[in-house]
Parts: sequence; C-alpha cells; structure tokens
Amino acid sequence: MKANKLSELSIEELESKKKTILNATIGIGSVMVIACCALFYFAITSKNFALIAVAIGSSMTLMPSFISIGQINAEIKSRKSKYL
Repeated sequence: MKANKLSELSIEELESKKKTILNATIGIGSVMVIACCALFYFAITSKNFALIAVAIGSSMTLMPSFISIGQINAEIKSRKSKYL
C-alpha cells in the first residue's frame, strides 16, 4: 500500500489543495447539472428513458472528489485537534 500523502503536507498546503479540489468540483458539478437537465429533456422529448439512467449514473463521477475533500477535512481536523 502506498503511504498517506496527506500526512506529508502542511496545513497551509492542505487548505490550498482543499480549495482547489472544491473549486474544480463546483465547476464540474455545475456543468454536470446542466448536462443532466439536457439529458432529462431529451429523454422526455424523444421517449428514450434510458437517458435518465445515464443522467443519474453520471453523477457518480463526482464521488472521488467528495471522498478526497472528506479525507482532507479529516486530516485538517485531526491536526488541529492535536495542537489544541
């Protein structure tokens, strides 16, 4: 198994990485919402309801970003509690 890279970063670097990932997630998420709305529209107008499954399933691509943000938050919280 590879070592935890987050433990090697400073708190400032963790905050910066969190901000970068959060901004990217918000950007990609907003594009995904627009794409899902378009897929829902096309699914209803063309009566091809398989597109609804694609729209819902494509939201799972954001899951690694949410997991990464959660890991960074946990690392920051553990360090701050260690110093208090």
